[in-house]
Amino acid sequence: MNQVKDFMTVDPVCCLPTTNLKVVAKLMLQYDCGEIPVVYSIEQPKIVGVITDRDIVCRTIAHGLNPLEMTAEEAMTIPAVVVKTDMSIDDCCTIMKEEQIRRVPVVDEEENCCGMVTLADIARKSEVFVTAAMIKDISQPSYHNSPIEVS
Repeated sequence: MNQVKDFMTVDPVCCLPTTNLKVVAKLMLQYDCGEIPVVYSIEQPKIVGVITDRDIVCRTIAHGLNPLEMTAEEAMTIPAVVVKTDMSIDDCCTIMKEEQIRRVPVVDEEENCCGMVTLADIARKSEVFVTAAMIKDISQPSYHNSPIEVS
């Protein structure tokens, strides 16, 4: 049985809740990633949340806030959906479909962040039809009940 640890990217870049969003964006650019786990400390990386490129846009710019003056904790998603290293990749895919997420942090037995699984990771190591079906399921439009005012 394929496990998450067989698919994950190990040692993902992480940030602290106090990390400025400009630094977060630069990390995303430098490491070519769209999601960064937010951890309590780099030495013991217990996940407090995650921040995505979309979080930065939707929770700051779309509300007229200046992301250059904000920190990760002000825009991150809490709680973070996580998976365990020994979980089956099928169960991981089910969670990703149910949560409509394209990336998920991986935690070890001590709950420390040790990896990241993305659709790209799964696509590289899976059969084409499984990945195509998963992308279709995850990519369904998501609508929020609260309208956003654009001015």
